[in-house]
Amino acid sequence: MNFDIITLFPALFDSPLQAGVLGRALEKQLFHIEIHNLRNWADPPHFVVDDAPYGGGGGMVMKPEPIHRAMETVRRKNPRSRVLLMTPQGRTFRQRDAISLAREEGLIFLCGRYEGIDERVRSWVDDEFSIGDFVLSGGEFAALVMVDAIARLVPGVLGNELSAGADSFGDGLLEYPHFTRPAEFAGMRVPEVLLSGNHGQIARWRRRESLRRTLQRRPDLLDSAELTGEDRAFLESLRKRPEEDQRR
Repeated sequence: MNFDIITLFPALFDSPLQAGVLGRALEKQLFHIEIHNLRNWADPPHFVVDDAPYGGGGGMVMKPEPIHRAMETVRRKNPRSRVLLMTPQGRTFRQRDAISLAREEGLIFLCGRYEGIDERVRSWVDDEFSIGDFVLSGGEFAALVMVDAIARLVPGVLGNELSAGADSFGDGLLEYPHFTRPAEFAGMRVPEVLLSGNHGQIARWRRRESLRRTLQRRPDLLDSAELTGEDRAFLESLRKRPEEDQRR
């Protein structure tokens, strides 16, 4: 998997890409990532990448010429890569998108800045993404979020290959609660089923707790989650219980 990021601020990626899961995976060369400074494709001597918007208004707009040159150069190197524009106007990035994009040979992230990009740039990208209904200083932060979500699905990146599938949203639901030692702390005890060693009962408890938590916190996810008949029956029983009982 190749990740290419086109940005005006390459230094923003230095620290995040050196730490944690991504840093270890890059050391092992499980995927490749290259940061490209957009100004390298701007015209000398001033290497200007933005200009005032036609029609007036506040802010500056990123010029199309350097973006086009950068995209053409990077795409020649990785012709099968998909180009993704980071923009508040894009569709909301979901776990299912991470799973789909992790199957690509390469991804090129174009990070917007200032008031936005020249509208003509949109005709050169394959998709547009947002990470939520809020505005950031630039697309770099959104690109980092997406790279992390996608890269951890690349084989070998996570130490335990089961981890990604069990994560929240991995199966369309929120993840079940986790506990570790000690078995009792501050008067609170770990559920007995987790101490039982019965893997079948543990799996059933985890599934039910995942359903319970999703119903409580993100019931909208249940509309598209893959549910069994047993799942639906359990959810129906929860809906009939008093609210205090559901929270236990």
